[in-house]
Amino acid sequence: MITGLDHVQLAAPPGSEAALRAFYGGVLGLREIPKPPALVGRGGGGTSLLERSRELGGWFEAGEGRLHLGIDADFHPARKAHPALRVAGLRAYAQRLAGQGVQVSWNDDLPGHDRFYAYDPVGNRLEFLERRGGG
Repeated sequence: MITGLDHVQLAAPPGSEAALRAFYGGVLGLREIPKPPALVGRGGGGTSLLERSRELGGWFEAGEGRLHLGIDADFHPARKAHPALRVAGLRAYAQRLAGQGVQVSWNDDLPGHDRFYAYDPVGNRLEFLERRGGG
């Protein structure tokens, strides 16, 4: 029996780690977490566990959800497939993102929800939503 969704992974091109870390951690406000030690070997040779895990992608979390970024030499942005991130105070959050240069595209097709789409610096599509009534 499936009990939940642990994480979603998005691909990214080589060399994009710093821009994506600034976007997901700084702009979106997700908390960066280190990869488990057994997986750090995939990330190179920085000095700390977090530094080593950053060298090939990165892991972020918000609440119980996690988002992993994996480096793919044959990268193609996810323009249809996307994670949907729940937000409390969606309109204020959208204004904050727009103020930081993120293009926000509102969509009212999902009954009972307010939502918008945006793209990360490498072109991956992201959905942000809030159930109407704040629930």
